[in-house]
Amino acid sequence: MTVLVFGTTGQVATALRAQAPVTALGRAQADLSDPAACAAAIHARRPRAVINAAAHTAVDRAESEEDLATIINADAPGAMARACAALGIPFVQISTDYVFAGDGTRPWHPDDPTGPLGAYGRSKLKGELAVRAAGGTHAILRTSWVFSAHGSNFLKTMLRLGATRDRLTVVSDQIGGPTSARAIAAACLTIADQLAADPRKTGTYHLAGTPATSWADFARAIMDGAGLPCTIEDIPTSAYPTPARRPHNSRLDCTTTRAAFAVSQPDWRMDLPRILRDLATQGPIP
Repeated sequence: MTVLVFGTTGQVATALRAQAPVTALGRAQADLSDPAACAAAIHARRPRAVINAAAHTAVDRAESEEDLATIINADAPGAMARACAALGIPFVQISTDYVFAGDGTRPWHPDDPTGPLGAYGRSKLKGELAVRAAGGTHAILRTSWVFSAHGSNFLKTMLRLGATRDRLTVVSDQIGGPTSARAIAAACLTIADQLAADPRKTGTYHLAGTPATSWADFARAIMDGAGLPCTIEDIPTSAYPTPARRPHNSRLDCTTTRAAFAVSQPDWRMDLPRILRDLATQGPIP
């Protein structure tokens, strides 16, 4: 039996496919807007574990299509978790720092009270609740600021803009941990294996890159690493309004993840050069 992954083209799904011989299901095989189809796919394949690496991640668009975001981010994971519980197999659900209110400066602990600021965070929090309610062996892995050489992400946006501009303004009062998709994928595989061996590790965990930084400082590191002479100017969140409110504090406390699974916080400064090298071989970023 293999590990079944929901998602094929997203950042973490792509990394999972590169790291292990998983069975990955795209929208054609299991559309997350049809939760029953997702559950049926699990029952039909009877894998040894399931990792949900698919989601509605368009944070701003979720504000105008919260019903769809809730189906994809809450109803579908709930159906997956119930199917896994029925089959007695572990389920790993990737969640987000957006379930928190984003205030303060202390890293969020898995047991801290939640308080999402917008539709995306609400939909992901409902997904967490549905997974827990299923009653099976599971891990909810909250992460933040995902970046990789694949899909759409902040890193690729900065490289595309930095290649043609001398100056960019970037928000400096949102602080978090950039996390490589490769590190998240490796953690999910490790957690799935350990849950199968010890279901008592069921629970909610965090994985985010270290050290904490701002979007502006992350952008500077990207420009420096890529050798782009683009100057980054700090601006406050108020100067860059978006439909969805962003958390100012996306720091995540990852100590319980290390204690339970021996998975340490990845250092984004180590992952960044490798990803920049990968992107350099792909040609211009569209």
